[in-house]
Amino acid sequence: MTEQTLGRLAEESWNRFDDHDSVFYEGVWHRSHTLAERARRMCGGIAEAGIRPGDRVAVMMANCPEVPLIYQALWAAGAVVTPVVFLVGPDELRHILLDSGARAIVTSPELAATVRAADVDIPVYVDTAELEQATGRGPVTSSPGDLAALMYTGGTTGRAKGVMLSHRGLWQVAKDAFELSRQEGLDRALIPVPLSHAYGLIVTVASMHATEPQQAVLMRWFDPKAFLALAAEHRVQYGSVVPTMIHLLLAEPLDEHPLPDLAFLTCGAAPLGREALEEFERRMPGTQILEGYGLTETSAVTTFNPPGRRRVGSVGLPLAGYSITVRDGDGEAVETGDVGEICVSGESLMLGYWGEHEPDPEGTALVGAELRTGDIGCVDDDGYLYIVDRKKDLIIRGGFNVFPRDVEDALNRHPDVVLSGVVGRRDPHLGEEVVAFVQLREGAKVTAEELIGWARDRVGRVRYPREVRFVDSVPVTSVLKLDRKALRERLG
Repeated sequence: MTEQTLGRLAEESWNRFDDHDSVFYEGVWHRSHTLAERARRMCGGIAEAGIRPGDRVAVMMANCPEVPLIYQALWAAGAVVTPVVFLVGPDELRHILLDSGARAIVTSPELAATVRAADVDIPVYVDTAELEQATGRGPVTSSPGDLAALMYTGGTTGRAKGVMLSHRGLWQVAKDAFELSRQEGLDRALIPVPLSHAYGLIVTVASMHATEPQQAVLMRWFDPKAFLALAAEHRVQYGSVVPTMIHLLLAEPLDEHPLPDLAFLTCGAAPLGREALEEFERRMPGTQILEGYGLTETSAVTTFNPPGRRRVGSVGLPLAGYSITVRDGDGEAVETGDVGEICVSGESLMLGYWGEHEPDPEGTALVGAELRTGDIGCVDDDGYLYIVDRKKDLIIRGGFNVFPRDVEDALNRHPDVVLSGVVGRRDPHLGEEVVAFVQLREGAKVTAEELIGWARDRVGRVRYPREVRFVDSVPVTSVLKLDRKALRERLG
C-alpha cells in the first residue's frame, strides 16, 4: 500500500502525469509541472526558515493557486498546516496563532494589515515568493498517524478550537470521497469553496488521488454571476458548492446560462432543502446535485451520495471507513428510521481537540472511539443518512420541538425569497418563540404577514414563525453556512 502521508501523496500526484494546464485562476492557466516545482522550492524554503517536523504554520490567504502549494510544501517538510479563513479579524487570528503555537504565518498582501494587527511575534511571509527562492526538496519521512492539519472550527458557537487531523485520516477520507464521486471522463472542475475550510481542504487532497489529468478553475471567492460565466467559458463538468451558493444561483436567470457540460455538483457543509435541489435541477437540465455530510472532526466527509445511487433528501451513505449509529438522549441506539443524535466511529476521526477546552454537552465531542456530532438525523433501511438539524439550534416552543431547517425550507420555497434563517427568541410564556430573518429577491412585494401565512400552511400551526424580519442579506459564515449565532445577536 502507498504510504498514507500527504507530502508523499503530493509528490506522487505530480509525477503521475505529463505536464498539462492544471489550474485556471483570474485569467491565467498554471502548468502542473511548474506548480510542482514551486511547491518543492517552498518546501526547501520552509526548511531553511527553521520550520521543523511537527511545527504549526498558519496559512491565511484567499483562494489562489499558492494555497494548495503551500499546504503541499508544509506537508512535505513534515510541518502541520493550520488554515485560517481569510475573513477573520485580528482578535480571532491572535487567538488561533497563540492557541496553536504557530511558528510562522503565510498570508497575502491584502491581509498583511490584519496579521500585523493581531500582534503576535512570529515570522510573517507575505505571499510565497521568499520561500520559493530556496532549492527544491522532496518530502521528509513522516508517519501516517502524525498530525497533518490543525483546523480551527468556525467559532459560531463560541471560541474557535483546534481540531487535530492526521495524515492517514485526510489521506483515506480524500481517497474514499474521490472514488465515490469519480465519473470516467470528467476532468474539468470549478472550485468556489474556500480552501481554508475543511471542505476545501479535502477537495485539495482528493485531487491528489486523481487517476487522470485534472483541470481546476479556481475562484478567489464565490460570486453567482462569475460562477455561471466561468462554468460556461471552460465547459466545466463538475464542482463543489454549499447550499447557500445554490440559493444564490437560483436567484439568477439560469435559463440564460445553459451549462450542458456540467454533470454534477457536490454539495456539503450544511443540508440543502429538497425543493431547492429539485428547482435547481429543473432549471439546469443535465446537472445533478450530490449531497454529502461531514464535520471538520471527521476529516470533512462522513457520508456521500454516489452517482447512480443517489437518494434525494438524504446526505448519502457512509464512506468505507466510517459507521454511523443514531442514539437517543440516554445514549442508546434507536431503531432504524427513528430520529436521534448522529454518532460516527472510524479510523479517520480527528485525533482530538488541541489544548484544553470546556466540554459542550450539546456540541460535538469525542466519547471513547465514537464522535457525538451534535447533529440530529436518522438512517433508513438501506443505510442512507438524513439530517434533521443541529441539536443546539432546536427551538422548544410551548413544549413542542421546532427544527429551524423545516421552517427555512418552507420559507425558501416562496418565489420572492432568496434565503431565510430561523432562530428562537426567549419568551416568558412559551419558553421560545420562532423568528425568521428573510432576504427577498429584488423587486419582491411580499409582506411579513403573507410569509407568516405561507409558512403556517406548510409547517403547521405550532412551528410557523410569529415574527418575520426582512434583511438585506441573511448572515453567513466565511464558508457561506447560515450564521445562526449572528441572527441570535440581532434579536437583541
